[in-house]
Amino acid sequence: MKIFLNLGVLVAGAIAAPQYAPAPAPYHPAPHHPAPAYKDESPAPYSFEYGVHDDYSKAAFNAAETSDINGAVTGSYSVALPDGRTQHVHYTADHYNGYIADVSYEGTAVYPDVHGYAPAHHAPAHHAPAPYAPAPYAPAAYVPAPTYG
Repeated sequence: MKIFLNLGVLVAGAIAAPQYAPAPAPYHPAPHHPAPAYKDESPAPYSFEYGVHDDYSKAAFNAAETSDINGAVTGSYSVALPDGRTQHVHYTADHYNGYIADVSYEGTAVYPDVHGYAPAHHAPAHHAPAPYAPAPYAPAAYVPAPTYG
């Protein structure tokens, strides 16, 4: 009888326990943010100009460039070359024709006299390699295979 009484208590306890999962948290959607307004992506016009002239280093160059609202660029630059000439470049660039440059040079190229020039160091002496002689042929020693009996 005690067994039936204990079994009854266990069944009553199992029935009294909740047999369901807890309710999920209430759904709260993320707040809606509207897309940003259309941003104008057309190129902004600009203009710049600069130049450098240094007597000590003999550096001399300048550049100028302008752009319009359609993205077309017009510019020029000049560079003092090491041979004594000056290179002038006038260019245009746009989305239809690409980059078009007109290059011109001013002055005459002057090169230093190379006669009598002696290098400050001597190149290392190179000797002809020794002639190739293969090693003499020596057949391997004969070792009979082991026999298992």
